[in-house]
Amino acid sequence: MKILQPPGWPRPKGYSNGISAEGRLVFLAGQIGWGPEERVVCEDMAGQARQALSNIVAILAEGDAKPEHIVRMDWFVTDRNEYKASLKEIGAAYRELIGNHYPAMMAVEISGLVEDGAKVEIEVTAVVPD
Repeated sequence: MKILQPPGWPRPKGYSNGISAEGRLVFLAGQIGWGPEERVVCEDMAGQARQALSNIVAILAEGDAKPEHIVRMDWFVTDRNEYKASLKEIGAAYRELIGNHYPAMMAVEISGLVEDGAKVEIEVTAVVPD
């Protein structure tokens, strides 16, 4: 895996501009903050993000992949202000569950998610090296 960083560009904080990788692809559907019983675990965005990240780690393990194999992570949030206000807690959960690995990421505010009460959905692509 190689981080793609054009010369002279400042290093992004909390994500990478681009990544190139070779290997077996693993695609994860969007994960929200619910557990195996398919109920949202809490009302706050930070708690839901923690659960979604935990779900991602569990699904990656089923595909013989690890968090450090993630090359792309797309975040969909229902409230930009709540997301920004929760960044400290979300960042702590991210580092605990994913580590200090920062794939190509994006975050976008959307008007809502399909599941009632869901505030964040995270979609992941991973590449497991050969």
